[in-house]
Amino acid sequence: MKKPELLAPGGSLEKLKAAIEYGADAVYIGGEAYSLRVAAENFTLDEMREGIEFAHSRGKKVYLTANILPHNSDIADFEEYVREIRPLGFDAVLAADLGIFDILRKTAPELDIHISTQANNVNYRSACVWHEMGAKRVVLAREMSLAEIGEIRAKTPPEIEIEAFVHGAMCISYSGRCLLSNYMTARDANLGACAHPCRWNYALVEETRPGEYMPVFENERGSFIFNSKDLCMIAHIPELVKSGITSFKIEGRVKTSYYLATVVKAYREEIDRYFDDPDGYVFDKTQLDELCKVSHRPYTTGFYFGRPDGNEQVYTDSSYIRDYDLIGIVTDYDADSKTATISQRNRFFADDEIEIMQPQRPFFTQNARGMTDENGAPVEVANHAAMTIRLVMKEPVVPGAMLRKKRE
Repeated sequence: MKKPELLAPGGSLEKLKAAIEYGADAVYIGGEAYSLRVAAENFTLDEMREGIEFAHSRGKKVYLTANILPHNSDIADFEEYVREIRPLGFDAVLAADLGIFDILRKTAPELDIHISTQANNVNYRSACVWHEMGAKRVVLAREMSLAEIGEIRAKTPPEIEIEAFVHGAMCISYSGRCLLSNYMTARDANLGACAHPCRWNYALVEETRPGEYMPVFENERGSFIFNSKDLCMIAHIPELVKSGITSFKIEGRVKTSYYLATVVKAYREEIDRYFDDPDGYVFDKTQLDELCKVSHRPYTTGFYFGRPDGNEQVYTDSSYIRDYDLIGIVTDYDADSKTATISQRNRFFADDEIEIMQPQRPFFTQNARGMTDENGAPVEVANHAAMTIRLVMKEPVVPGAMLRKKRE
């Protein structure tokens, strides 16, 4: 068995670096146009160049998303956009539209093309046709079981790669092709500007009784009839590997660096543990505990083990579960004094119990007592945004390590 690629989102240069430092094999990013995440910070050409250099120097890959479903006005400048990004060194470009695919093939024939999940890839014949036209990889729709994925793998050329989402938010609409946002807010989800109306609170109105709102579900908080749980396959690494998936994809270009670091680290460690001893592998349940320390909705396995039932939706609330806060990021560490320099992210106190998470090591817990400011003066509370704090650590840490605290 070949170890699958762990593919993480990069909504900004900081997030790209965090994903790679915490174990991603590849990162997908968006430019300031043609990407399906207007809400992400996205990348300028200079940031693309820096991100690619950062990744390639560590043996990692960077993919560019150009997977909108374009209108005529979107097509006009795309060829020039391809000429701009062509020399930067991207490892592949994601496309969903045949016109975009054609421009990529003709303008930058050396660039690998991955076919986005937006293209609604649910069968082996379409995967084969995309491969015949020159695609290197097909990203499968989320609405597929492991058995269906296994059949696609068995009936497609071994050269074509198969990518599938394993973690993150689920869309209520098939393969993300949603018209709700466009219809209700004039923000087109297929151009990256989704307003997420699937998470809104709904009621019914009968046309002859305007203004009379009838709840769809009896609950004092409202009715959230489209609100899907989040996908989480951390407990099923062996099944994913055996299905033939080439790349395990994590959703979330608008998520935080802390979210990415936590999720990537958990999947990295479980994938590696499985390949170290496939026959003796047992899932480490503490990894699921880790994934519950980031902002998330209740978890589900989606369509992987069959068609979802009514338990895959959250009918009572649209909010996230947030039990932990990121409170600081280590910017430097002095091994002689065992002192870390920390850039504050959220308020914390000297008596707080905190957890320190970093790449390739288990997290550890200690008290924040004894912290000082950058001039050595004692600090009882770190309550200024991005203030510099120094704290003696009971274990060595590396720059990029993250401090978190459980919410009270």
